[in-house]
Amino acid sequence: MRNRIFCAAWAAALASASLVCREHPAGAPPMARFATTGGRTSAPFGWMDFCSRQPQECNLPPLAPTNADLTASAWGALVTVNRAVNSAIEPVSNLDHWGTRIDHWDYPADGKGDCKIYALEKRRILMQKGFPRQALLMTIAKDRNDQGHAILTVRTSGGDFILDNLTDEIKLWFATGYRFVKRQSQENPNFWVLIENPDEHATPEASR
Repeated sequence: MRNRIFCAAWAAALASASLVCREHPAGAPPMARFATTGGRTSAPFGWMDFCSRQPQECNLPPLAPTNADLTASAWGALVTVNRAVNSAIEPVSNLDHWGTRIDHWDYPADGKGDCKIYALEKRRILMQKGFPRQALLMTIAKDRNDQGHAILTVRTSGGDFILDNLTDEIKLWFATGYRFVKRQSQENPNFWVLIENPDEHATPEASR
C-alpha cells in the first residue's frame, strides 16, 4: 500500500515537472527559469561557524559551475529527498534547540532543527546520490513575513528549483513568494553572491 502511494505521488510530481516544462519552453527568456546573481557578498555567520566545526565540508577546491540534468530520475530523487527530510526532522527553533539566538548551522544529529538543518541535510543526501556540489546551493531568503529563511536551491538544466522545509512541493525559484537575498557561488561553497529580485525578470506567464 505504501509503495502504491509513493508511486502515485512520484507520478504526480513528474506530471508537475512536465507542466513546468510546457509552460516555460526552451525558447523562453532565460531569466524566467534561472535566478540572476550579482556580486560577491558576505557568507552568513552560521555557515562560517559550521565550517569551523565541519572543515571537511568547506576546505574544498573551486570547481567549474555545473548544473544537474533534470531527468525523470533526478526529479524523482529531489521529490523523495525533500519529502523524506521534511518528515524526518522535528522542527525546533534555533533558540529552543541550541539555547542561543546566535545562528547555528548543523546536521540533524538529534533529529531536530530549523530551516538551515533541513537544507544542509538535503544537500548532503543529494551529494551522496551523485548530484554535483556546484548545483546544490544553500540560499538565504526573506519569507512572506519578512523573516530570514534558509532553503536549498538546486540548479538544474530546467531551471533553479527550491527545496523548502515548509512545503513538500518543489517550486521554481520565482514561484516561492520569497524575496531572495544571497546564496552560495557555484564555484566555491564559501563564496556567497547576491540574488536579484525574481519579479524583475519573471515573464508574464511565470508571474501568474
